[in-house]
Amino acid sequence: MVRILVIEDDELLRETVVTVLKEEHYAVAEANSGDEGLFKANQGIYDLLIIDVMLPGMDGIDIVRHLREQGMTIAILFLTARDSIADRVKGLESGADDYLAKPFAFPELLARVKALLRRHGYAEKEGALSYGPIKLELHMKEGFVGDKALQLTLKEYELLEFFILNSQQILAREQIFDRIWGFESETNLGIVDLYIHYLRRKLALFGYDSWIRTIRGVGFMLKE
Repeated sequence: MVRILVIEDDELLRETVVTVLKEEHYAVAEANSGDEGLFKANQGIYDLLIIDVMLPGMDGIDIVRHLREQGMTIAILFLTARDSIADRVKGLESGADDYLAKPFAFPELLARVKALLRRHGYAEKEGALSYGPIKLELHMKEGFVGDKALQLTLKEYELLEFFILNSQQILAREQIFDRIWGFESETNLGIVDLYIHYLRRKLALFGYDSWIRTIRGVGFMLKE
């Protein structure tokens, strides 16, 4: 499932955006200040950030600059009341992918969200996500190698989806745990290694278990 973080201090607008996104079946988190937004974004568990430029505390442009300096390639959409060419250029040069001026129509917001997700590897239009011969059918919540089903459980599917969306990037155990099980889960971090083992075992049937690499002392990475 696609996870989106909305960082917006206008409570009514934030709640409306969150509701609209949830109606499209996205998993949505929210923050009402720059500092809270940066803290949540740094968890590295989101696929898209929607950020207001003018925020209490750290502003949106500084958030984006910080994330890009950390090497994060997450999709980012700016929301702002400013619509001058200079403002748009400043926002895009800071590292944002797109820019939407307030007030905006929600169908346009959704169209831009979907376009950004496709550009960043989430092939919603085709209903599939792939890395090499490994393919996920999003509507079925199932993985395949060629035409052979991997017979994944829901958590195994979510884990493989997260790896494919972040292929060739190192994912820390804590990052995986927060994404798949959530901050408030009562289980412990060891569950990550257990499910990595389960997933590798299923990929091993096709000779692809070694593609999930252990980065000692850090986490894991999906790489050919």
